[in-house]
Amino acid sequence: MRKLIYLMALMTLGASAQTLPHNMHWVGSWASSQQIPEPRNTLPAADLTDATVRQVVHLSLGGDEVRVRLSNEWGTRPLTFASVHIARAIAPGSSQIDEKTDTVVTFGGSPEVTIPAGAEYVSDPVTFHAAPLSSLAVTYYLKEPPARETSHPGARTDTYYEHGDHVSAAEMQGAAQVNHWFELSGVEVAAAKRAACIVALGDSITDGHASGRNKNQRWTDFLAERLQANKKTRNLCVLNEGTGGNRLLLYGLGPAATARVYSDVLAQPGVKYLIVLEGVNDLGTFGFKKNMTPAQNHALVHNMILAYQQIISVAHQHGIEVIGGTIMPFQGSLYYHPDAAILQDWKEVDAWIRQPGHFDKVIDFAKVMEDPADPERLNPKYDSGGHLHPGPAGYKRMADAIPLGWFSR
Repeated sequence: MRKLIYLMALMTLGASAQTLPHNMHWVGSWASSQQIPEPRNTLPAADLTDATVRQVVHLSLGGDEVRVRLSNEWGTRPLTFASVHIARAIAPGSSQIDEKTDTVVTFGGSPEVTIPAGAEYVSDPVTFHAAPLSSLAVTYYLKEPPARETSHPGARTDTYYEHGDHVSAAEMQGAAQVNHWFELSGVEVAAAKRAACIVALGDSITDGHASGRNKNQRWTDFLAERLQANKKTRNLCVLNEGTGGNRLLLYGLGPAATARVYSDVLAQPGVKYLIVLEGVNDLGTFGFKKNMTPAQNHALVHNMILAYQQIISVAHQHGIEVIGGTIMPFQGSLYYHPDAAILQDWKEVDAWIRQPGHFDKVIDFAKVMEDPADPERLNPKYDSGGHLHPGPAGYKRMADAIPLGWFSR
């Protein structure tokens, strides 16, 4: 299914390239990985019947032409969007839009689109000034709910929904709120040929757990701000493809990282760099098992390294530079409680990541974020309190550790 989305994206990119001047191309400005939401993160079908849904996303790169990606990847029957609009959002944490910027989005010239089960569609280009680091509201109206929701539960940004068609409403005053994104997988902008994207493939640390609601304080947000502040890197976007609980090897709350490469990396327009920060959940969940043998721990390390190698190989085949992030300390985690064997596995995996000749470059997040007094633990200055996820100061520290010179060529 995810390879199908990749192939559909390639066909869409080829067809749409003719609409842009030869010195322009489409690049991502915002993206999110899609999954089947857990029951506690699923909206009742009645709430999405005859319903308007408004979602606010934080763009990285700007442009004067925009396309929107809608996804029915995990749906079990076709899903019809009766109308789709975009507008400048007044602020994160608000359903209010600038009415003067309200713009109809079409698909094949029609304001209505039906997306088959398992597919993702990209809209027609629309003229719209999207400023770098601005907030964009994407609003759609559904007459019938999805048979099964396609979602990104870890939005950390409010989504608004209410019955009736209110796609052009200046503010959805009677709307209910939820902290997830639904059926929205990307926003693209037309940019100069030199523009390119950095994709961050990761777990809840990349997804921004503990970064604050409507704050846009993920490490990828801080990286996007740094890129825009540097005139040599203002042509770069950052696409956050982090998902909570993600693992390299096994499905968790969503598809494994190795299963996400096609849809979340290769299918993203303009991607030139990939940052991989994965593995702590493989180590942590393995630690839940009791009485594991040294051979089984060795197999875990071997399989994690093999997964990294596969991701690197596939990305290289498509001309993408792959940057590895070392797994950060998690001793004392309130959730995982790693023992000595798991901590040794962690050190072996990080040693492999650091070794030259594997990743093209390495960000030593583990070293940057460790407690100087106890390198197996997160630095208290950057710890959100659970000893696994950083807080906002930690996410900024992670972004600041990435040399912008890597991307300024």
